[in-house]
Amino acid sequence: MTLDALRLAFGTLTVLPAGMPSRVDREVGGRAMTLGPLVGLVIGAIAAGVVALAHLIRPDADLLAAVLGVLVVAGVSGGLHLDGLADFADALGSRRDRETMLRIMKQSDIGPFGVVAIVGVLLLDVAALTACLQAGFGWQAVLIATTASRLTLPWSCRTSVPAARPDGLGTIVAGTVGPGTATLATVVVLGAALVLTWPEPARIAGAAAAVLLAVVTSVLSTRRARSALGGSTGDVLGATVELALPVALLTLALSM
Repeated sequence: MTLDALRLAFGTLTVLPAGMPSRVDREVGGRAMTLGPLVGLVIGAIAAGVVALAHLIRPDADLLAAVLGVLVVAGVSGGLHLDGLADFADALGSRRDRETMLRIMKQSDIGPFGVVAIVGVLLLDVAALTACLQAGFGWQAVLIATTASRLTLPWSCRTSVPAARPDGLGTIVAGTVGPGTATLATVVVLGAALVLTWPEPARIAGAAAAVLLAVVTSVLSTRRARSALGGSTGDVLGATVELALPVALLTLALSM
């Protein structure tokens, strides 16, 4: 079952080859979402390697390294979360009734709110990562932020958040992760982030704040989804990941 959860997590959250799970149900789905931070760690490690290499080759090209890092994160994720962000933004921006918003989220096109949301978060990602690079904390920042942003997945799938519709990814993973499990995942991510920033007090505080604010982002996003849609969907999960990433990067940038 652990192997199925790993395959489901990497198969749905990345473009990396993961194989097909032999079983997909709510138990496997919950475990897969709990593994979200591990997926973020792998994505972040790939992006961190690209950032470090680019900065090694051109130490004066912080903006270039930041753009490459952000593009790698988006590319390895398959653009899935950005698509979810656009759909969620278009639905909320429509200010329509619940059924209409759910229908908007299922459409394949992207409206003006979705475009602004994608452009906005990518610009924030690049700007914040550039600031981190200028402070000498580039690859570490992208690694921490990418992992923290995927920590939102177990929190977004906690047992108090139902699925908004009877089909789709939300029905498999919504309400499957207990608060204790999400808290344990947070402690693990916090510990890893502190190891990367030890022993500098400002960076330790920034890393801790970045992780905790990612969790806060998840709580606020799912609360908005419950009030507007009646629960969570796969798009909401993706949108929350994309919102948490600039939150974490900005927190790190401002604490350097």
